[in-house]
Amino acid sequence: MTLWEWAVKAYGREGVSEACLQLQDYFDQNVCLLLWAAWCAETGRRPDDDQVEAACDVARAWQDTTIAPLRAIRRTLKKPMPDLDSAAREAVREQVKAVELAAERHLLAQLESEAPAVTAAPRPIIDGLVSVAKQWDKTVPRPALTTLADRLSA
Repeated sequence: MTLWEWAVKAYGREGVSEACLQLQDYFDQNVCLLLWAAWCAETGRRPDDDQVEAACDVARAWQDTTIAPLRAIRRTLKKPMPDLDSAAREAVREQVKAVELAAERHLLAQLESEAPAVTAAPRPIIDGLVSVAKQWDKTVPRPALTTLADRLSA
């Protein structure tokens, strides 16, 4: 199963989207990177420190240049605005949303290509999440990561 297929299935599990959005919106974590880390842990991939750092670099490049700007536009378009036809605004918002999702899919594909081969038994998802969160930011939101790990493991 590709990372994209795994991520779509995982994101659909009860409570996963909410946990991911909390990590994204309140702790500035990168959801695609976290899903990559969980996938690696669950499938027996053990990225070393250099591979985690490279994954963070890839995620940050996509985040800064493409995903975050698209997300900001999509969120702006969510609100009704004077002088903008609501149906047209919503149509454009849906197009931006589709492009944002496409960018996230490209990010996941690139992260998958950076992942090491399967070399070991699966490990706890929380271990993978913490390892990338440490590289992503100085603050590691362990309670929120634990919630995500629990939802992904359910």
